[in-house]
Amino acid sequence: MKIDLGNPDWRTTFPPTRSVASDAPAIACAFSRDGKTVAFALGDGSVRLLPSGLKDPAPAITVAAHKGAVLSLIADPGGDGFVSGSDDGRLLRIATDGGIKELANQKGKWIDKLAAHAASGAIAASVGKMALVIDKAGQVREFGPHQSTVMAVDFSKDGGRIACAHYGGITVWSIGQVTLPPRRFAWQGSHVALKWSTDGKFIATGTQENDIHVWRIAQATDMRMQGYPAKVKSLSWSADARWLYTSSQPVFTAWSFAGKGPEGKPPLQFGDEGAGLFTVVAAHPAAEFAAGGYDSGELQLGDIKARRSVVLKMSDGSPITCLAWSSDGFLLAAGNEKGDLLTIDLRR
Repeated sequence: MKIDLGNPDWRTTFPPTRSVASDAPAIACAFSRDGKTVAFALGDGSVRLLPSGLKDPAPAITVAAHKGAVLSLIADPGGDGFVSGSDDGRLLRIATDGGIKELANQKGKWIDKLAAHAASGAIAASVGKMALVIDKAGQVREFGPHQSTVMAVDFSKDGGRIACAHYGGITVWSIGQVTLPPRRFAWQGSHVALKWSTDGKFIATGTQENDIHVWRIAQATDMRMQGYPAKVKSLSWSADARWLYTSSQPVFTAWSFAGKGPEGKPPLQFGDEGAGLFTVVAAHPAAEFAAGGYDSGELQLGDIKARRSVVLKMSDGSPITCLAWSSDGFLLAAGNEKGDLLTIDLRR
């Protein structure tokens, strides 16, 4: 079974969707590794667990996870549950039955951003000017301090390094058995988003200065892409690392990293212009699709090969705040600022 946006049904009907209302804004969402559960992190400190199947009668579970707002949520790389971070300083492992285990407690600090490496089971977290790495055995290691707050973290493809975004550029740390000095890649400005490419060759950041910056890691060279009307807070690489999707444009915007890369070339922009600007983008885990949510609440699915897009949800004035794909690529989770929690089945 495949997703075909050429099917006329996409233009006349919306795909099957489950919408659950909550009393707090959705901050992040994720599917469990086995694909059976979808989780939404909420601004009131709770995590809502739902069966991923739209017709699954299993009840929702609301986990009173944190005493402050949940700031980040990812699938647990070491199991079928989730990991959450909060402004209460706690890093939690949340089982699909609602059980909680504390992984770290940074009292008085925020655990803002999280990343995971599926093969090794390691988790990275940003905590003020530091980065934490928790291995599969539960050992916690600290990296830093950096010159300013760490705004984003991500793992290299092989899991042997982490990259940290902060004011003035990024820092790459070796976390393997052989510890090497950190490598610093400088570029003036505040870097607010970071994604390591799926082939391990590039690190991209979005900046407060309304542009994106990309480093070639092996050569230690860099490039800058401009022309954005707002700061770029969301980046997503395609599964084959050929495309980098970015937020903060009214249509799908992707930079080509095939061949010699995007230097001196405009990005590929495609699809129907939506209401407002993209706030969040998420590349499909296997195919040439991407999902994009707008600050107006509109949600689109884009097909980069066919250069077209379809609307999955109309605008309602509440910005889309999070997106996540199931591992098989047929289910899409989305949450918005007013607390609508959506699960969309894209099979036709």
